[in-house]
Amino acid sequence: MALSTEESSRLTRLLNEHAERITQRWTELVAASLRGRLSQGELRRQVQELHRSMVDTGESGAFDLDAESGGELRAVLAELSRGRARQGFSATETAVSVYALKDVLRELLEVGTNRDTLRDYVAFSSLIDQMGLFTFESYVRAREGLIADQAEQLLELSTPVVKIWEGVVAVPLVGTLDSARAQVVMERLLQTLVDTSSPYAIIDITGVPAVDTQVAQHILKTVVAARLMGADCIISGIRPQIAQTIVALGIEFGDIATKASLADALRHVLRLNGVETTRAAARRQPRRES
Repeated sequence: MALSTEESSRLTRLLNEHAERITQRWTELVAASLRGRLSQGELRRQVQELHRSMVDTGESGAFDLDAESGGELRAVLAELSRGRARQGFSATETAVSVYALKDVLRELLEVGTNRDTLRDYVAFSSLIDQMGLFTFESYVRAREGLIADQAEQLLELSTPVVKIWEGVVAVPLVGTLDSARAQVVMERLLQTLVDTSSPYAIIDITGVPAVDTQVAQHILKTVVAARLMGADCIISGIRPQIAQTIVALGIEFGDIATKASLADALRHVLRLNGVETTRAAARRQPRRES
């Protein structure tokens, strides 16, 4: 809701004439709602910035948050919302920082039976409601952005690709493998194969609780993508329960090598490279007769 020219003029004059009283009382009310979670100095700075932007908006013309003249005020409200979202405040705590101005104006105007004063207060309250709604919407967008960024970071952390031997990289999977995570696994594995020029990749599913048709398809797609990059894949972590499930579902891994553990997969790769492991060498050594 936009204020008329006369209403905007009266609100601007009110904000200018009682600037110190307004910012002081506004800060006190917001501080009480935040229960000391923000320093008094920082809170007062935010309130003063809001107050200044409202005065500038009123002096530039009629108060209209949707108009070009309201651009500065929208920017200040949006920055307040983003800052509160990053600091972990709730949407309600953020909106209260704006709505508290209603109480300040009510005390200042001494709203009673005076019809003109009451009419102004209703108009000013409608403007503050619009500012509060804009703040809430900005907070939600900022919060959603933070959650999306955190989810992406967690997804990347949960899908590490590590180099465990010269020419051998491994992807230890833990938890459920859905489409989004499978895409991240594939991208990170392919990039690591390029960066390390590794001819072998081990996909370890020891930490995957269950393998169904969808999970198997994701793994097979990753293997095919790695082969297109010139790397052979070995799947490790095939526990008895998973082996039974794979057989029951009729899933075919074709010519893909599978091993019970990551250690077995690594020994398999080393044998392919002509490296003799200690266990294999010990089995071939003849026993000494006593």
